[in-house]
Amino acid sequence: MDYTWTCRCCGKRYETLPLDFATDAPASWLALSERDREERTRISADVCIVDDKDIFIRGCLEIPILDHPEKFTWGLWVSVSEQSYERIVELWGGSVPDNEPPKFGWLCNSVGIYPPAVGLKTNLHLRSDGLRPLIELEPTNHPLALDQRDGISMERVKEIVAELLHRP
Repeated sequence: MDYTWTCRCCGKRYETLPLDFATDAPASWLALSERDREERTRISADVCIVDDKDIFIRGCLEIPILDHPEKFTWGLWVSVSEQSYERIVELWGGSVPDNEPPKFGWLCNSVGIYPPAVGLKTNLHLRSDGLRPLIELEPTNHPLALDQRDGISMERVKEIVAELLHRP
């Protein structure tokens, strides 16, 4: 696919169009001091545990791109219960049964180009072969949930990417 595009913000021509952006940690972890992070948390690329009780899983919130085979993906964090976490660990990296129910969670990041999203209800769908879980937002009128449900145009993808690339 040809991903050549010109940024409306700066006029620069790009040869690639990134279709995924991710946050490094849940918002509550990011809000902690460095000392609290060291003393109260454990974090990896996929799991974050705060105070041995708050459990966060990194997943992929995919947004369909209209008339395009690929999806625009946000790498975000979802809080889950201890029971859900135990099942996630049990299935991690293996084959997830087709009838495995999604795990309820709360979205734990906001996406800067959208109104605040922390606390949106989610369903976390486990995926096989080491793929990160798929984050499905509960249907609401929040713009991020609407984009996930309805999809976005390639022009909108370019606008999002331009805004994200030019953030300080």
